[in-house]
Amino acid sequence: MTKTVRPSTLRGELRATLRLAGPLALANLLQMAVFATDVIFVARLGQQALAASSLAIALIAVMMMGLNGVTSAVAPLIAAELGRRSNAVREVRRSARMALWVAVILGLAGFLVSLKGEWLMLATGQDPEVSALAGHFLVIVSIAMTPMAVSNVLRTFVSALGRPVFATLITALSILVNALGNYTLVFGHFGAPALGLTGSALSSIITACIAVLAYSIAIARDRNLRRFHIFGRWWRPEWSRLRQILALGLPIALTLIAEGGLFSGAAFLMGRIGEAQLAAHTLALQIASFAFQVPFGIGQAATIRVGYHYGAANRLAIGHAGWAAIIIGLAFTSASAGAMLAFPKLILAAYIDVSAPANAALIAFALRYLFVAAIFQLTDGLQAVGAGALRGIQDTRVPMTIAIFGYWAAGFGVSVVLAFWTPLEGVGVWIGLAVGLTVAAILLLARWHWRDRFGLVPA
Repeated sequence: MTKTVRPSTLRGELRATLRLAGPLALANLLQMAVFATDVIFVARLGQQALAASSLAIALIAVMMMGLNGVTSAVAPLIAAELGRRSNAVREVRRSARMALWVAVILGLAGFLVSLKGEWLMLATGQDPEVSALAGHFLVIVSIAMTPMAVSNVLRTFVSALGRPVFATLITALSILVNALGNYTLVFGHFGAPALGLTGSALSSIITACIAVLAYSIAIARDRNLRRFHIFGRWWRPEWSRLRQILALGLPIALTLIAEGGLFSGAAFLMGRIGEAQLAAHTLALQIASFAFQVPFGIGQAATIRVGYHYGAANRLAIGHAGWAAIIIGLAFTSASAGAMLAFPKLILAAYIDVSAPANAALIAFALRYLFVAAIFQLTDGLQAVGAGALRGIQDTRVPMTIAIFGYWAAGFGVSVVLAFWTPLEGVGVWIGLAVGLTVAAILLLARWHWRDRFGLVPA
């Protein structure tokens, strides 16, 4: 990002947002492909292995959402500093350094929580055999949390500094590394032992570490990025900046945990309904999450573009940046919803053999869930972009409250009622997800629309 381009029209901001959102959205899609690689290999180990990995990933995903939420506060901080002054080297370095501190500390804390994973699953009424498999898988894969969190900080840094393509390329590299790791360690190739689920977990650790190394090399070799010396004097604290990151980041983390917890909670509800429903939920959610990565990337771009204009105190450009992102997000989610409605079996075929008789029940459940997922694509995308725009003006606490209310009071409550007190079962769970996302989208967009009335933008 530079000071030379400051669009003052909606059309200009649409172009600027697309230039930034494109590589970020592609990187998010590729990151989902990294996770999809795990699902594709694990699904071939059998329904029980897939169910176990889905429970473990449900927990690890919630923790990573929270961790990435805290560290993502570095995006609006860096953007605002660059909006105020293009040569804000010291301020950017302080933000990046403290975000890296937070990534390491919270990553280690997440590993300690994962040690109790099997106990948590048994406490929620999951099958003991599946819980044992999931707990073992969780302990190993949680080692990857710290390098994954560090990668997220470095990815945010390079994107805010106008190098989002690095995130795309490094994530593409991660796909290749993870696929090779799964192929080698899950089924035992190239002389390696067949480790099953354990092999998939080890592959995730290797992939995360290589991503950190790749970002470090890219930053060191890029003249614009290395001048910030973000690894210099890494031991030196900047307490005021650390407090600022936590003040902005903790509400973001709770927001993402509330959303991630909604979907992870849905997985536990599905586990109580049946193993086939849980496996179908995992596949349908993988597809919905894959599509969500584009509006999520648009929301990330909105945070940077809005944050840049927020730092420059350009009220008109703040509005253009936010609405441009919302328009782009709405256009994409309309297309993805149409694809899910028109070609659901074709999409499922990328993950599982839809013609195999053994998968008939699983496919039938997954098709029902995908239909509901197609319907809530619009509101899911809008709430992600709306939240991203609000983060750009450093508004995170009220959106956190909106998220908790929308996802849990409305969404999860409806899921529980429809799943266990009506014949809808799994479909009822997914209807609850749609309700929660829709309530959150309406409230977040309303807050963005009335940002002036709430005093959220500079005078």
